[in-house]
Amino acid sequence: MTSQEIRQKFLDYFKSKGHLIVPSAPIVLKDDPTLMFSNSGMTQFKDFFLGYKTPTAPRIADTQKCLRVSGKHNDLDDVGRDTYHHTMFEMLGNWSFGDYFKKEAIAFAWELLTEVYGIPKENLYVTIFEGDASENLDRDQDAYDFWKSHISEDRIINGNKKDNFWEMGESGPCGPCSEIHVDLRTPEEKAKVSGLELVNNDHPQVVEVWNLVFMEFNRKADKSLEKLPAQHVDTGMGFERLCMALQGKSSNYDTDVFTPLIAKVEELSGKKYTGILEDEKDIAIRVVVDHIRAVSFAIADGQLPSNGGAGYVIRRILRRGISYSYRFLDMKEPFLYKLVAVLQEQMGAFFPELEKQGKLVAEVIKSEEDSFLKTIENGLIRVEKLIQQTIGNNQKVLPSEEVFELYDTYGFPDDLTRIIAEEKGLTIDEAGFKAEMEKQKLRSKADSAQKVYDWVTLESKPETFVGYDQTESETYITRYRKVENKDGEFYQVVLSSSPFYPEGGGQVGDKGVLENAVESFEVLETKKENGLIISLINGLPKDAGAVFYAKVNASERKNSQANHSVTHLLHEALREVLGTHVEQKGSYVGPDYLRFDFSHFNKMTEEELALIEEKVNKKIKESIALQEFRNIPIQEALEKGAMALFGEKYGDSVRMIQFGSSKELCGGTHVKNTSEIGHFKITSEGSAAAGIRRIEAISGDKSEEYFHNLEKQIIELSQLLKSKDVVRSIEKLIEENTSLKAEVDALKKEKAKGEIGEWKNAYEQKGNKQLLVKKTSLDAGSVKDIVFQLKKEIPASVTIILSDADGKPMITVGVSDDLAADYQAGAIVKDLAKEIQGGGGGNPGFATAGGKNLEGLENAYQKALTL
Repeated sequence: MTSQEIRQKFLDYFKSKGHLIVPSAPIVLKDDPTLMFSNSGMTQFKDFFLGYKTPTAPRIADTQKCLRVSGKHNDLDDVGRDTYHHTMFEMLGNWSFGDYFKKEAIAFAWELLTEVYGIPKENLYVTIFEGDASENLDRDQDAYDFWKSHISEDRIINGNKKDNFWEMGESGPCGPCSEIHVDLRTPEEKAKVSGLELVNNDHPQVVEVWNLVFMEFNRKADKSLEKLPAQHVDTGMGFERLCMALQGKSSNYDTDVFTPLIAKVEELSGKKYTGILEDEKDIAIRVVVDHIRAVSFAIADGQLPSNGGAGYVIRRILRRGISYSYRFLDMKEPFLYKLVAVLQEQMGAFFPELEKQGKLVAEVIKSEEDSFLKTIENGLIRVEKLIQQTIGNNQKVLPSEEVFELYDTYGFPDDLTRIIAEEKGLTIDEAGFKAEMEKQKLRSKADSAQKVYDWVTLESKPETFVGYDQTESETYITRYRKVENKDGEFYQVVLSSSPFYPEGGGQVGDKGVLENAVESFEVLETKKENGLIISLINGLPKDAGAVFYAKVNASERKNSQANHSVTHLLHEALREVLGTHVEQKGSYVGPDYLRFDFSHFNKMTEEELALIEEKVNKKIKESIALQEFRNIPIQEALEKGAMALFGEKYGDSVRMIQFGSSKELCGGTHVKNTSEIGHFKITSEGSAAAGIRRIEAISGDKSEEYFHNLEKQIIELSQLLKSKDVVRSIEKLIEENTSLKAEVDALKKEKAKGEIGEWKNAYEQKGNKQLLVKKTSLDAGSVKDIVFQLKKEIPASVTIILSDADGKPMITVGVSDDLAADYQAGAIVKDLAKEIQGGGGGNPGFATAGGKNLEGLENAYQKALTL
């Protein structure tokens, strides 16, 4: 049975049991402050469990792309070193939202595994929650009783809270769970040791394949448990492990989920995969084929590698794969990007985003490979220098601060530093390095540390967003909670009627005030969490249950929505000018400017940029009225021609924004007419990543301000130049400057000729060399020319020139070729540079150094005379 058939059988089975089959949500989360990535199948359904949203169906099934590389669920360090841990994996799941519960979930799981998939019953074990007295949680007797009708009691195992009470994070939906484990060992191995003894003991062939979670509770911030409004079922079956069991393999990597990728790595690297756990080459291949999946799906879902947040995690995973391939597969050139085509062929039919975005994914990965391989090459030079310094100081241990700097500042893998050091008979200060890592973690935690308390509920009124129609509204606080961070104590509030737009879709959240006749509070930001619009205020009202008036900062909202509307016009214009391959890949919409990232593989020309501006401004001048379809079925919106963005999760009903021929699915705020935008001006265009261009632009008030400043500058220039024809005056100045520069260069050459004639006669014989030490005010270029000429013409010579040109100290050293065995220009200049608080370098025949201490030139001069 192929992996594609295994996946399809799962979905077909649950469809036959009345489940709605839904597509996987994006692997990258954009509206959940508690998670960067989907780390389980239930992530996209969290609002249903908490009662914030109504599910589209009481029974749902899917396969969800998941990523576990940070936080509580972090499998990164295990990847490659065993047969079953992964960063990215598929989670097959069936869900019941207040419908069936334990009995049916257990029956479905048993029937599918034993009758549909045909796994021998004697190979299966199940666990149930044994209870926990500290939480007043009883043993899950119901699950035990239901399992008894399917499996012998001696195969039902009690499990502790760690294994059999599932929680998705520090807070949120949770409940007891029942795991199903499969024993894949040979009959001989089973005869020696019972599978009962190996369940949950990290045995590679006795593995958990499915987890049935019975969602009953919500874990609050104070760690207490409260009952959910309804009981739910949340199951997750590891697709890769299921394939291992059904294909008779002892490793996930031996299934057809991974073998095509492994075969391609073998072809590209010339290395043969043997499947040995301890073999570093095989570990590297497993790391590469796992990581390429995680990175490819993340990029396809819209998350580009970067230096912060989710983008940093993706970059870290990719760099881990590059590092392993560099060290153990001898791959010194980019090659991971060539695996994307194989992944597309394997999974593109089921995950269309991979098929659609394949070219972009490959380009981004190749660019990252190029960049990181250069980092490694530069790092090797730094490591070698550090090793030589350590040896020169008669030490055997590389200092932790320098090793950490290589890792943290330059991105050089610490384990590669370790390997190179060991080859030279050295070690690194492991304890010191770990201490530096811990300091960094503490700094990072301190910067992002935030304590969030539980909600205090005041009103049971409906909570609605009125910001599309109003910027002010009478309202109540329905709930609030305290938040503490490095900036102090604040309160998050949910309003019965909120005009504040929550950050999302690239648009910043609204700011404003919440006030009544008694008190007033500043609204510092507005975000969305689990379906709730949450505004942050700078204090707690004395009477939180009083009537308040919510007011959005009108000028900021006006400018933000002008910038948002213009991004739609910009998107359409880009597709018209550059082609329909252009797709939005990210945006920022604030009151001051907008940023728009889009797929395109070439730098835009000035003509293209001018045409884009012209097209957008034409639409602005046409005064096109907004057509808003606030609650339209998604299929109808798509049939009308609305643009849907990859990496976004849309519901059955959506909001469509239309300005003439521009139609997009969008939840942001917009102008009522394009004339409100005023004017559009592109301020920059550049590369955001491989295959991704970035435009920054302004509109509205900021555009008006931009042209006002330009006009002011032209007036000031006109006054300085004493001419209204500014362009002609500047052209004349440039011509005069060019002529004067030519005269200065000629004078410098004449002066240099004079210096050469004088300096040739100033060498003194010192030992086996002729030494010249001179001070000058000549510029660096002239000094370099002279030194090169002198070291060629004067045999057995060392030339040292100390310059104070432009008030900056510079030391230049030249050594004639016949003295190369005795004197090194680089070593001489390095020693002299200490006197001017500087540094530099070069080759054995020529070197330079600049510095900060001009007065130190005299000490350097006296020191040079003693050479």
